[in-house]
Amino acid sequence: MPEESTDKTIGKPPIALTQCTTQGDAAEKAPLEISENRWLGKAKHASGLYIHIPFCFHKCHYCDFFSIAHADDEHEPFARALVNELEHVGPNCGELDTVFIGGGTPTLLENGLLERVLSAIRDSFHLSEDVEWTVEANPETVTESNAAILANAGVNRVSIGAQTFHPHLLKELERWHDPRNVIRSVELLRSSGIDNINLDLIYAIPTETMPMLQSDLQQLIDLSPEHLSCYALTFEPNTPLEVKLRKGAVSKVEHELEAEMFKVVSDTLLQHGYHQYEISNFAKRGFECKHNVMYWENKSWWACGPAAAGHVDGLRWRNVPRLRDYYKQNPLPPVVDVEQLSVDQQMGEVCMLGLRLTRGIPRATVKMVIQQSPDLWRGAVIDSFIQDGLLEWKNDSLAFTKNGRIMGDVVIGDLLMKDG
Repeated sequence: MPEESTDKTIGKPPIALTQCTTQGDAAEKAPLEISENRWLGKAKHASGLYIHIPFCFHKCHYCDFFSIAHADDEHEPFARALVNELEHVGPNCGELDTVFIGGGTPTLLENGLLERVLSAIRDSFHLSEDVEWTVEANPETVTESNAAILANAGVNRVSIGAQTFHPHLLKELERWHDPRNVIRSVELLRSSGIDNINLDLIYAIPTETMPMLQSDLQQLIDLSPEHLSCYALTFEPNTPLEVKLRKGAVSKVEHELEAEMFKVVSDTLLQHGYHQYEISNFAKRGFECKHNVMYWENKSWWACGPAAAGHVDGLRWRNVPRLRDYYKQNPLPPVVDVEQLSVDQQMGEVCMLGLRLTRGIPRATVKMVIQQSPDLWRGAVIDSFIQDGLLEWKNDSLAFTKNGRIMGDVVIGDLLMKDG
């Protein structure tokens, strides 16, 4: 792993990076030790910041993110630890184009703690003039006071988990919010001056019908959000919903109906001025999510908060996903699942992520990917998929064709790594 040439923290204890996957002919897992200065030296390459706030007032049954319900007594020590991490990392970062605070439910924090966290971000990091600063929110937790706190701190984008407007479908998900509060939240946020709002939709929920989906879409469109994220329900392993599926307590929507629902979502939103710029994301022109595009372009970002995952130049890691361990900062929290990807693996990720974007991967990037692949092997694979009608050159970028998107898993799988 590349390191800085000088170390100003000689004498300080090293930060232990556990579960580091070493690449090579004999890949093996071994702990890696690196000094604080060398670790933080990597932060200057990040153009984005992800912050994870894990608290929820209820754990939704489809969610596999690190989140904790009914832990109000942890809010204050968590905020103290997070601010400490932010203040230590911030001066080492370069200019940030995006900040994304996810969870969990960030807006569940009490107003004073929320202000403290937002102030630490604003005061510790160098944010670009046109920074996109997003905070996720559950519609039950948006109030006039915290909407004002977000706006006054510089937050300019809020992502609200609407999911569905049908109470019985919310019950299928064990999602606790009143659909009417989605409307109230949007009104409060717009009144506070935040004019970039995303709404999340989940479709293909057990027992959902096409008319239910069409009703959800119309209610979303009536709210005129700048951005919509629309996902087919995924039964993540070992979530309560997936356990119910295995036990036969719920049934998946039929594959054909799910595919038709995807088409209805895409067609309906296109008709109402939303262009599909990624598989599951739709935006009015100019309101594409810059932070998520950064992910799909495989750029570098830093991560703060428990279980937050970061990536810098092919190095991936997570902060430890347990509060008690997260609090053991020295001065940064322990990290786990550290992996330094080989160049070939990094090129595979460029393909996997870039093809999610409907605009595809620019020709110059494709050329770089091929040149960085041993024996130029991805060039032949790409040519084969073009001949088969699954990939095409569109506006000087390599993108899926309509049939290619249907076969996307196969295409990406073959570009991700070489057989044998």
